[in-house]
Amino acid sequence: MDSLPDAIVQYILSHMSNAKDVASCTCVSKRWQDSIPYLRRLYFPRNLFDNLSGGNTSDSIVRQMIASIFQLEELVVYCPFSSAGLSSWLSLAGSCIRNLELRMDNLVEHMTCVDHPSKLDCIGAALNLETLKLWGVMMINSPKWDTFLKLQTLEIVGARLEDFALCDALKACPNLTHLVLLGCEGLKSVSIELPQLEQCKLDFYGLGNCLISITSPKLEFLEVQGCSWIRVPETQCLRELSIANNSGRVYMVDFGKLMALESLSVRGVQWCWEAISKMLELASEVKHLYMKVEFTGDFEALLPFPEVDFVEFFNSHRKLQKFEIHGAMFAALCQKNSLKNVDARFVIPCLKEVIITVRSPLNAEQKMSTLESLIKYGNHLKKMIIKILQMKSSHSSTDDFFEDICRFRYLNRQIVSIE
Repeated sequence: MDSLPDAIVQYILSHMSNAKDVASCTCVSKRWQDSIPYLRRLYFPRNLFDNLSGGNTSDSIVRQMIASIFQLEELVVYCPFSSAGLSSWLSLAGSCIRNLELRMDNLVEHMTCVDHPSKLDCIGAALNLETLKLWGVMMINSPKWDTFLKLQTLEIVGARLEDFALCDALKACPNLTHLVLLGCEGLKSVSIELPQLEQCKLDFYGLGNCLISITSPKLEFLEVQGCSWIRVPETQCLRELSIANNSGRVYMVDFGKLMALESLSVRGVQWCWEAISKMLELASEVKHLYMKVEFTGDFEALLPFPEVDFVEFFNSHRKLQKFEIHGAMFAALCQKNSLKNVDARFVIPCLKEVIITVRSPLNAEQKMSTLESLIKYGNHLKKMIIKILQMKSSHSSTDDFFEDICRFRYLNRQIVSIE
């Protein structure tokens, strides 16, 4: 590297970000040391300062490194730090930083820490942020932020939040295009109004009874976990939608027309049948449908799915190309009346792949009839995967059903496989 021009050396070294590597480079030569101010990114790993000595602190070392850089654009800090340290760093580089990622470690801050301002409040000094990612956040009070006009991506992972605090934080980020809230606790009713939002991923812990309302006309991707009531009135751009509730029930879904929807995933232990029916009705243009809901029922009682007419279902989803179906929904499609008096013109026009999970040998004859019908009417079907999951029974019907599936697989071995 001695023969390279300074600009090339600076360009090569500018691709470093790990603080330990940066510190090592300052010891190589004066030429390398002189290139450090041209770095754009700094990353401080979790255990970087575990063995500090000589009276140094992580806050002071991070400040010293930030102060040595002309225009820092990205700062990632996973090592422990104080609010005073964060405030001092952002006083130096806050106007330059575009991407900020912090491991906050303040989930118990309200009980054990008296720092003022809080770490969250300190972030307000970085007004030119474009991306903000926070881990381990306590947000029981509204952060004292001005408006982040340039912020497009906000990710919060592992958080304890109050409804009003999250609402106020989002109001300070009016131009978000990407929002991710993962592993969040404490929320009961959340209203999100972000006109530029395109992608949204929400994962709420707790009883699974949160109410969520999203008003974002440009929304293209939405994933929601842990909500019982979901309202998204403007959906003309929505292409991918996933709704799950592993802890509670899904009582109500209220969506606008889903004419652009290509992929729908519906998962959970219990959904009200009205909510399932409405989602299937709205998603008539869907190309990929994944259904894994165990039971229906409006209240405590867990009820099986009512009969779903096989012909009517596929006539209502003419564009369906990939269908992943689990237990209860498959059983609902296999009722005796579904395949009686099928019109000779009936076909499943676009279906190319089916993945079916079977958990019970009950109604084996009807289930085999449904499998055969998928082959018969699916003119373009190229792959069928049958997953046998936890089918435990001492009755001979289990063995007979498994033999029927194996025979079916053999007769259609170019298409069908068993897992």
